[in-house]
Amino acid sequence: MRPVSRFASRRAFRRTGKGTTGHCSATKPKIRRRTCRYRIGYSPAYRKENEDGIRQDWPRIPLPTSREALEASARLGNAVAAPLDIEGPVKGVTSKAIRPELKVIGPVGKIGGGRLDPGAGDLDLTAGWGHRGKGGVVMPAKGKIVRRDYEPEELEAIGQGAADLGLSDDEAISLLGRSTLDVFLNGNVCWRNVPENVWGFHIGGYPVIKKWLCYREREILGRGLTTDEVREVTGTGRRIAAILLIQKDLDRNYENIKGNTFQWERS
Repeated sequence: MRPVSRFASRRAFRRTGKGTTGHCSATKPKIRRRTCRYRIGYSPAYRKENEDGIRQDWPRIPLPTSREALEASARLGNAVAAPLDIEGPVKGVTSKAIRPELKVIGPVGKIGGGRLDPGAGDLDLTAGWGHRGKGGVVMPAKGKIVRRDYEPEELEAIGQGAADLGLSDDEAISLLGRSTLDVFLNGNVCWRNVPENVWGFHIGGYPVIKKWLCYREREILGRGLTTDEVREVTGTGRRIAAILLIQKDLDRNYENIKGNTFQWERS
């Protein structure tokens, strides 16, 4: 997934028209401009229809004809912006009562069970995710993943969460991916149940989780991972899944705005 990297100019967001507004907020303009961009830029339908502009780093972001529609769209944008802000916890995603479909994503554990022992190397990342190339530059490597079907308890949790989101089980599975992966730290420990679309999620042209791993091989980092770093991978997977699961809402929002787009008067 390639997100939008450049959006409509700041000037455009300040312009207004009778009965409408191009200003995303009078109170928090920077935050609202960002969320207005996210609710469109992360819509799969928008990206497909505007791939040429995105490729040229010059996409066009439509604004709706009413302030009410703009505010509703901005609220949806918050649902994208919050998981992307890795510095802050997200209620139901990484903190508080985590949603059932997200709670089963990315737990870390030993093959065959048992307690993790960092002192015994259980948190050492040695599965071959990265190495130093010419000039010491860190290069990504293959690593180790095992693709598999979802376990019954994972499917049950996804179904429960899907119902809460107004999705069918099949819609949720389609958004997350038809298969899932176990992603290995080393020969004995893995992050379980990382859905294929979570694993394949890109930002800035790079696969998010795999890129993170390639810089943290033990031979590069010089140590094993900390417990917090291991949890960071779990949390990142859940953040990505939360974004994937609202893609239908993002598409509906885009189609609604596309059909009711504010037209700027030419000066």
